[in-house]
Amino acid sequence: MSAPVEKPVKKVVLAYSGGLDTSIILKWLQTEYQAEVVTFTADLGQGEELEPARKKAELLGIKPDNIFIEDLREEFVRDYVFPMFRANTVYEGQYLLGTSIARPLIAKKQIEIARKVGADAVCHGATGKGNDQVRFELGYYGLEPDIRVIAPWREWDFASREALISFAEQHQIPIAKDKRGDAPFSVDANLLHSSSEGKVLEDPAVEAPEFVYQRTISPEAAPDTPAVFTMDFERGDPVAIDGVALSPAELLTKLNQLGHDNGVGRLDLVENRFVGMKSRGVYETPGGTILLAAHRGIESITLDRGAMHLKDELMPKYASLVYNGFWFSPERQMLQAAIDWSQDKVTGRVTVKLYKGNVTITGRESPYSLYDQDLVTFEEGKVAYDHRDAAGFIKLNALRLRVAAKRDQRS
Repeated sequence: MSAPVEKPVKKVVLAYSGGLDTSIILKWLQTEYQAEVVTFTADLGQGEELEPARKKAELLGIKPDNIFIEDLREEFVRDYVFPMFRANTVYEGQYLLGTSIARPLIAKKQIEIARKVGADAVCHGATGKGNDQVRFELGYYGLEPDIRVIAPWREWDFASREALISFAEQHQIPIAKDKRGDAPFSVDANLLHSSSEGKVLEDPAVEAPEFVYQRTISPEAAPDTPAVFTMDFERGDPVAIDGVALSPAELLTKLNQLGHDNGVGRLDLVENRFVGMKSRGVYETPGGTILLAAHRGIESITLDRGAMHLKDELMPKYASLVYNGFWFSPERQMLQAAIDWSQDKVTGRVTVKLYKGNVTITGRESPYSLYDQDLVTFEEGKVAYDHRDAAGFIKLNALRLRVAAKRDQRS
């Protein structure tokens, strides 16, 4: 039985950065698919001016009504970053998922635009070796099951960077001078982090050169005096620094600056990609590193032991779902509901000290604190705990161990 013939694509929404690769993709869609292209550029706090992307799209023949540029910083932090940090999410013990968590939001917006303009396809610029192709496409299909997905890196015949440059020159696509050769490494950035991969970073035995780092000064160059501040939480989310209320994006921006100035948040990692290979990357997550420590600090006095330990057991599963692109899956949403329920009393203030790359929580207080000084005190006369009760507790817990030990002695 032959495969069904796909209908011609009439209109496609492209995730467009304005860089060389996505500009080549834009022109390729026009020439290969003869399709009307709609560009979508997201401001996720990557720190770049986005108006050049609009001008470049216009230069390549895109109608003004087909150019979408959206500031998504608040939505990104409020609806994606903060929910993930409520779970204390860390992939493979180290990675704070800065790239992973941005992809579902971009996918969601592309689908929304596709519905608005009547597009029958969406397109991304992720390569066929990486995780992002999976994350984008799982997001697309999870929201619009019958959408047509175009992945140029899996379709076109360009075999080298030189071939891409030649195509760009043939179609008068502007090329920055440093793009005429291979870049020393590739960078992806948003308000949560920056990641650098490839080229000078491909050998995991060689230390990353200092010029790779963009979001942090080195811990050795950080001030000799620690930075100390407070962070307020409400229901698991940070809401203020030093008593000053801030929006989600403002707060993360402030934490990023504090982390940058004190050399906090550097990570040199070899990770396991979803597609099966290992990858070495240099990640910088200054604000996220502080937020994770602070959130665990406020949870330490407000979460019951059972809830805290269960959260820690669920977290690796949650992290894998985010890393692998299953943000819109029912299982991630089920886990999120449980995690969010646990945060009902995670309210209060922590004191944070930053010093030469280190984050230390030096104080915690909450109106919902479970810490009872009368229970833990060594002073007499304030006892709400009878030491003698411990004997029976220990013997009951030791019963199975004693039974097993007697069996082993007999044999």
